[in-house]
Amino acid sequence: MADDYGQTRDRLIRAGVVALTEQGFAATGLEGLLRGAGVPKGSFYYYFDSKEAFGLILIETYAAYFNAKLDRWLTDRQVAPLDRLRNFVADATAGMARHDFRRGCLVGNLGQDLAILPDAYRQALRDVLKGWETRLVACLEEWGSPTAAAQAAFFWTGWEGAVLRARLERGPQPLTLFLDGFLALIEAR
Repeated sequence: MADDYGQTRDRLIRAGVVALTEQGFAATGLEGLLRGAGVPKGSFYYYFDSKEAFGLILIETYAAYFNAKLDRWLTDRQVAPLDRLRNFVADATAGMARHDFRRGCLVGNLGQDLAILPDAYRQALRDVLKGWETRLVACLEEWGSPTAAAQAAFFWTGWEGAVLRARLERGPQPLTLFLDGFLALIEAR
């Protein structure tokens, strides 16, 4: 029974992450998530204390997944620091392409829905972005950047816009355009 509980809870979390990367918060209904995960409508609160708690778990789950991706690409000391960033972007672009550019970033999607989100989400999203910035700062400092913190903040601000635009255009061009512009800007120092 405990195994079934964990498996069902994990299915709900996966379905929630997919829904929020595809649709965002406003368009995601709990009923559709439950149906998609094969869970009876009345049993949601058996697995989660509240909808707010569920959302925070989705943010945490996505952050853990994305942090592992960043750690894999940005800390590979066999590769030059800016090539690591290029490799991350190539991997992210391939991931979006696998889903026909219909899935974006859970953090960016939720950021667009801030007006209707619980206050706890705002801090959780800030914390996730800060973690991403910290990872990129380390890579940029290794490259020798004296303004790595500002560059990392700029990167993630622009990256979220590029992901949104890639979804809008259903293609990789905005991601490539952003990366090329970012690298030209920091290399011109």
